[in-house]
Amino acid sequence: MSTTKFKIAIGSDHAGFKYKELLKSFLSDHEVKDFGTFSPDSVDYPDFAHPVANAVESGVFNFGVLVCGSANGVAITANKHQGIRAAICWQKEIAELARLHNNANIICIPERFVSEDLAKEMVTTFLNTAFEGGRHAGRVGKMSC
Repeated sequence: MSTTKFKIAIGSDHAGFKYKELLKSFLSDHEVKDFGTFSPDSVDYPDFAHPVANAVESGVFNFGVLVCGSANGVAITANKHQGIRAAICWQKEIAELARLHNNANIICIPERFVSEDLAKEMVTTFLNTAFEGGRHAGRVGKMSC
C-alpha cells in the first residue's frame, strides 16, 4: 500500500458483501467509512451506491469502492452523480487506466468474477495511480452533462 492516507467511502450489496468486508480490513491504514450493507441478506444496490457516490462527490472522501456481483448495478447508479466517474475494473491494468486516463474516483469491483487477491491488487493500483492529465484532462472535462 501507499504511504499516502486517503479517506475512502466503501459500500456493497449482498453479492459484494464478502469482498467489501475483506477490502475494508485491507484498507485499514486509510480512513474508511462503510456505507453498508452490513450483512449478506438480499438488498437493493442503489441504497448503498448512492451514499458512497454522494460522499465522494461532496469531496468529503477522496475515493470510493463499490462491490456487487457484476459491478454493473453499482457503477450505473454511481455514474448518475455529476461529479462521479465510477469504473468497473476486472484487471489491474483496467484499474490503472481508469485513474490515468479517466480520473475515475470510484472503483467498482465484480465479486463474482475476480479473486480476492485481484480485488486487493486493483484497489491498491487504483489508489496509487495519479491522473495523467494532459490530453486526457480535456476528455474528462467533456464527460459532464
